[in-house]
Amino acid sequence: MLRALSEQGYQTPTPIQAKAIPPILEGRDVLGAAQTGTGKTAAFTLPLLQQLALRPAAQGERRPIRALVLAPTRELAIQVEESVRTYGAHMPLRSLTIYGGVGMQPQIDGLRRGTDIVVATPGRLLDHLSQKTLSLDRIEHVILDEADRMLDMGFIHDVRRILSVLPKKRQTLLFSATFSPEIRALSSQFLRDPVSVEAAERNVTATGVTQVAHPVAAASKRDLLVHLIRTRNWPQVLVFTRTKHGANRLAEQLTKSGIQAEAIHGNKSQNARVRSLSRFKNLDIQVLVATDVAARGIDIASLPCVVNYDLPNVAEDYVHRIGRTARAGAAGEAVSLFSSEERGLLSAIEALTRQKIERSVIEGFAQTGTDSAATAPEPARRSQAPRGRSGAQSPRGGGRHPAGPGARTAQGSQGARAEAPRGEGARGEGGRGAGRSRSANGSRSADARRSGGGAPRAATPVPAQTSQRPVQSAESAGASRPAVGRSSPMAALLSVFGVRRTETAGGS
Repeated sequence: MLRALSEQGYQTPTPIQAKAIPPILEGRDVLGAAQTGTGKTAAFTLPLLQQLALRPAAQGERRPIRALVLAPTRELAIQVEESVRTYGAHMPLRSLTIYGGVGMQPQIDGLRRGTDIVVATPGRLLDHLSQKTLSLDRIEHVILDEADRMLDMGFIHDVRRILSVLPKKRQTLLFSATFSPEIRALSSQFLRDPVSVEAAERNVTATGVTQVAHPVAAASKRDLLVHLIRTRNWPQVLVFTRTKHGANRLAEQLTKSGIQAEAIHGNKSQNARVRSLSRFKNLDIQVLVATDVAARGIDIASLPCVVNYDLPNVAEDYVHRIGRTARAGAAGEAVSLFSSEERGLLSAIEALTRQKIERSVIEGFAQTGTDSAATAPEPARRSQAPRGRSGAQSPRGGGRHPAGPGARTAQGSQGARAEAPRGEGARGEGGRGAGRSRSANGSRSADARRSGGGAPRAATPVPAQTSQRPVQSAESAGASRPAVGRSSPMAALLSVFGVRRTETAGGS
């Protein structure tokens, strides 16, 4: 593992890694919270690999699945598994991703060959369980990545079904950048005497992000976006819209204006999503227009700017959206375009993050007429407890930092008839209104069923409690070696982090 970390240029642990790794190695259940882009992937992946390596599978038997990582989106599942392979490159461990939108047979073949670690979206995992193509009765470790999304109305029923078939004696880890009080209370049902690990204040935005909000008439948003892209010369811009249709329409309009853009959302095929993301990372296109499928599923080194074309209905999603920039101690800019109808949403974001976002009027785009007098909607909040029928299921990012090659996701909504703001649709990222996909044998895949429920009830946001002062990324703050006892089995690994890392690139 030290060799793999050295090859990636990692030398200094981030605060969440320094705090989470020791109790995980002790076998404790952990509830971990930290800002986006601060290394949560490595915080659970490194000790997981260490524990599995110390207890290898018996000689001669087919490798049983001993660790399960659940992720809300395909992109996140893919990137977490990339982290596992990167950190375990020189270790005799195997990993496999399982997600919808693709045929099941290659996944079945991989399971037959045997694997130690499975990273999966819940819908497709349930498909395999129903077809008896895998067994989870030897699971020793289970991790819920983006746990707040995994425990909301969209996933809770499927997560319960999966956890019910796992061995009672296991280690359970929950990690996310945001945790509402309701989700924290719910998590106690799945954890045994957990250690709560926080590397920053709750629900704070990523360090290094410059935030600004531009008031603009709703009808002028597109023109303002084009103006900003051209005058500020952003080489890459990740733009968030509230709906899939809106993402498609905006991408087409930008392309017609001479700005290369593509859309990514839950209704796109997996191949199309991978292709668009790759083109964006390679600078073949300048703008990637996304729904919240990209809020938790993309990690791009040195992404300069994120634009909220539509403010999210759920304030927590704002934290995840702007966390796509300023990762691993880098600097970045988060620009929000808000009409008068979205003033309530902006206030909800400020209440959650306990920050006042600077307002800046762009000359020629000030709100006028009836739009400025419109009534602001009441901000939406996630459901406080799982109720009703089963809902959504839905792939974190990596780079050159112990955050790992892994990144994050969800899907916004506007009113009861729009897409539910929960992640990518029911049973595997389809979202409301998503088409049905079928698995390799022709049966309808669980990863493509419609989401249940509806839009979450609106409620007044509750400011989160302050736990600790926010901390900077290890690189920017010059973090020192964490205090780990000499008896810790991870002492040798963490000792290499005592020197500032080499200058390589940004990370997750």
